Amino acid sequence: MAQITLKGNAIHTVGDLPAVGATAPDFTLVDQALAEVGLGAFAGKKKVLNIYPSIDTPVCALSLKAFHKQLGNHDNVVALNISADLPFASKRFCGAEGVENAHTLSSFRSTFADDYGVRVTDGPLAGLCSRCVLVLDENNKVLYSEQVPEIAQEPNYDAAIAAL
Repeated sequence: MAQITLKGNAIHTVGDLPAVGATAPDFTLVDQALAEVGLGAFAGKKKVLNIYPSIDTPVCALSLKAFHKQLGNHDNVVALNISADLPFASKRFCGAEGVENAHTLSSFRSTFADDYGVRVTDGPLAGLCSRCVLVLDENNKVLYSEQVPEIAQEPNYDAAIAAL
């Protein structure tokens, strides 16, 4: 279990992120078209898992746009933006913000948040994902793992990009 904060108040996650060097567990998430998607859909690519509570918060929106912009020129890298938001909310956000071709994935009918140790267990965000970044190689080996200590902070984009 990780202890993090929300505006300075302690909250906890159900577990810990997969460790650097470990193989990330597969998952089944739901994309904007309501199709089920797993890691196999991105086989042969490096992956940045941008995990956050909700696209309808300023920092979450910033992280999606930042990774989308920074990784847009990388042919062999994909950013997977993961939250418990329904696919409709992610589609609405991307349309309103002009963010095209972003991979937004919903954990709403999966065990992803528990399997990855990111489900917040207490406080006002209980049940949502904590803010984390994982970088995976082409074979889903974890190259970088960051549990952001304060949910209201942005992740360390530079460190995640450098891990690629």
